[in-house]
Amino acid sequence: MLYMVIEKFKDGNVRQIYQRFNERGRMAPEGLKYIDSWVDAEVTRCFQLMECEDSGLLEKWIDNWNDLVDFEIIQVMSSEQAKKNVLG
Repeated sequence: MLYMVIEKFKDGNVRQIYQRFNERGRMAPEGLKYIDSWVDAEVTRCFQLMECEDSGLLEKWIDNWNDLVDFEIIQVMSSEQAKKNVLG
């Protein structure tokens, strides 16, 4: 399953977020796959596409970052898959 993860950086902690990432990496549990990410122009939010079969892995990953980031998780699918689901 694919998930769009919207990260909202808390209290202007962008520097701390990037420092932790440089020191420890993504800190994702095995089975949670990072696909790609984008950061808004104000550097206040990050949009990450992640993939996993067990959504509980997302919670384990979030636990490593929730002191610096608020998370919104949305299960998504490709446009092609959505078209197949709608049209058959």
